[in-house]
Amino acid sequence: MKKTLAMAFSAAAIAFAAAGANAADLTYQEPAPPPAVQDARGGVKIGYLECDIGGGAGYVLGSSKEVECAFRSLGGDLIEDRYTGEIRKLGIDVGFTMRSRLIWAVFAPTAGYHHGSLSGIYKGASAEATLGAGVGANVLVGGTSGSIHLQTVSVTGQLGLNVAAAGTSMTLNSAN
Repeated sequence: MKKTLAMAFSAAAIAFAAAGANAADLTYQEPAPPPAVQDARGGVKIGYLECDIGGGAGYVLGSSKEVECAFRSLGGDLIEDRYTGEIRKLGIDVGFTMRSRLIWAVFAPTAGYHHGSLSGIYKGASAEATLGAGVGANVLVGGTSGSIHLQTVSVTGQLGLNVAAAGTSMTLNSAN
């Protein structure tokens, strides 16, 4: 909102200044590119990480499930990078899930991406509730020395009968 208001005032000031100039004095300038989407850490959104989480049972005090993920870039050059790994929960995890899917936005310090950059360990917490179809939220941070990171909060969609509130860790390894 503040940026929009500042841009409107800037445009008005430029229009008033241009009104006093002769037409011969005006030159064409390329419009500025749209600002890149940034997160709180100042990173640029470079793509999405979509993960399929294998089904399994929660054992009251925790669970461990395999994950298969694909990174897809937003830029002009379509990049697809695959990852495998495991998501572990320690805390209350009661029930079972048949399958889950989770999607994260991926941020980097610049608009570039290198294969395997998302490999690493992410730690945080999860909360889920499922009765047939359900949702969950994950707060995980970590990864490759803080250079590339996932949006802090992700949403999970899943099928099964499950309730979970646990400390969570996810390990990703490049599959390429």
